[in-house]
Amino acid sequence: MKLIQILKVAVIPVLTVFSFLSTSNTALADYLTSNGIEGKYHYELWSSDDNKDYYLKIWPNDQGSPESAPSYSITRHFSSSREALSYVGNL
Repeated sequence: MKLIQILKVAVIPVLTVFSFLSTSNTALADYLTSNGIEGKYHYELWSSDDNKDYYLKIWPNDQGSPESAPSYSITRHFSSSREALSYVGNL
């Protein structure tokens, strides 16, 4: 009987803490801002939640999507969407 009480006292708070930690990490996910085709490449522009960090996924036109493409590249991070899209325009 004491083992069950100890488990309740120890396990429930630990699971609660893990639940809060995983929720806060989920809230800080990147999201797709825009996508398109520029020259020979498809691109997706991704942004952080606070719109302070942007990066691009780029892959050749003859491949459907970054998930189905044998290889796609992720660029360095940009401080604005304008800077990122300018980079795509210069490919």
